[in-house]
Amino acid sequence: MTNKDEPGFGFEVLRRDGRTGARRGVLRTPHGEIPTPVFMPVGTAAAVKAMPTEALEELDARIILGNTYHLYLRPGHERIGRLGGLHRFMSWPGAILTDSGGYQVYSHRELRRISEEGVQFRSHIDGSRSFFTPENVIDIQRALGSDIAMVFDDCTPYPAGRTDAEDSMELSMRWAARCAGQWNRFDNGGRALFGIVQGSVYPDLRRRSVEALERLGFAGLALGGLSVGEPKGLMYDIVGATAPLMPEDRPRYLMGVGTPEDLLRCVAMGIDMFDCVLPTRNARNGYLFTSQGRVLIKNAVHAEDEGPLDPECGCSTCRKYSRAYLRHLFLTGEHLYAVYATRHNLTFYLDMMRKIRQAIDLGFFGNWFGLIEKGEDPFPWNFKL
Repeated sequence: MTNKDEPGFGFEVLRRDGRTGARRGVLRTPHGEIPTPVFMPVGTAAAVKAMPTEALEELDARIILGNTYHLYLRPGHERIGRLGGLHRFMSWPGAILTDSGGYQVYSHRELRRISEEGVQFRSHIDGSRSFFTPENVIDIQRALGSDIAMVFDDCTPYPAGRTDAEDSMELSMRWAARCAGQWNRFDNGGRALFGIVQGSVYPDLRRRSVEALERLGFAGLALGGLSVGEPKGLMYDIVGATAPLMPEDRPRYLMGVGTPEDLLRCVAMGIDMFDCVLPTRNARNGYLFTSQGRVLIKNAVHAEDEGPLDPECGCSTCRKYSRAYLRHLFLTGEHLYAVYATRHNLTFYLDMMRKIRQAIDLGFFGNWFGLIEKGEDPFPWNFKL
């Protein structure tokens, strides 16, 4: 539960771009203010992989993600609650958003059985059985103490026929109503519950989903069920059609997306919040984002390169270590490689979002986005990775 003295949750749009749907805003949470548009590093199991919390603070990451499904399995939400909640457990002073676990249950669909009541699933760790309902997923997130919680939803696979997509969306909306009812039993305005828009690739189903969630009065809405295998152009079409339907005065969150180009294009469509494992996972696998395009650090061309990974980047990795050294760490399997590489990739993403916010503030995001669309990028990085 939120302490009555903690500041409440709020969102304000501070500026709108004149040529696109981009918005500059601020999220207010019990653990600080978060400027938007924002990218949120993923800390699935109470840790952003290869990044100590103090390193995240140095990068000015204001909000990170935790995952209900994984934390429920290990170490258990009740244990985390007894230890003072997720913030204290991981010594993180910033805000936390917890995903409900719906996507993780979806991704292990061979281990699950869905009913109106909820989802029975087997742990991917030891095969033990558990049952998630909309109500107990809210209770788990309350025990974790996150600033923003997500409703439990049925993530529709792609491809899905219209009838299956409609049935899945309507089940998600019934579950959303139950989540809202459970949340409202304990809510004191300090923290926020977001609804999740479903409907697969059918714009009319997405519209109906938004309308159903609006009636329930959620503090923000997320677009779920995308980046699950559909073509990139189709994802953009659905975001472009759905984002304008979402309430103007509440944050809009696109779940699980994406590449730097995805973020840029979807900011232009009016999205405020993003998360994705791409920068951290790619870093560990040797794929690094730079102002000169993507770098594959294992390539032999870097073997004797004494230069920085990215001369335009100010992160400590680029200031101190050469491409040759990073390649050596990667090829020898040194754990230190993941730390240096992840710090750089997250710096790239967070700096990119800062520059996007600055462009909106200064009133030239639309002009800049138009130049990027034409391939005339005026800023020192390459989005087309």
